[in-house]
Amino acid sequence: MRTETRATTEQATAVRRATLDQGQPAGWFPRAFGEVADYLHRHGIAPYGYPFARCHRVADGRFEVEAGFPVAVPIDGNGTIEPSSLPRGQVLAVWHVGAHETVGTAYRAVDEWLRNESAASTGDPWEVYHDLPTGDPLRRRTEILQPITFAGA
Repeated sequence: MRTETRATTEQATAVRRATLDQGQPAGWFPRAFGEVADYLHRHGIAPYGYPFARCHRVADGRFEVEAGFPVAVPIDGNGTIEPSSLPRGQVLAVWHVGAHETVGTAYRAVDEWLRNESAASTGDPWEVYHDLPTGDPLRRRTEILQPITFAGA
């Protein structure tokens, strides 16, 4: 599994948001990506990168989720599709190749890297999907981006 650290800049995004129970997100994400892509197409806006998803854990095993695309400039939104952003700062990038059901190995690699490097997470990670879900699931590339800080930084 490939890992690297890098600095990111704040990135404007167009997203669909929801609060979901554990287990619900898998079916929700494809619809959300489609709705955001349709919004961007109808407004003549090209995505500025690959689709992504970010989950924020809330009470009782529920998640506030957002799924969408980076955009070159902030959007206005329409009540369903909303403007958002991905944060700037240091991130650990961990690449996972394989079916999404096995992406947990990448998150375990993040935890191990944080322990070994005396680093800490500074926010919720997000997943960037570099391949369409229509291809070979064993070859799908997912990048996990975890905001980090180093001890004493």
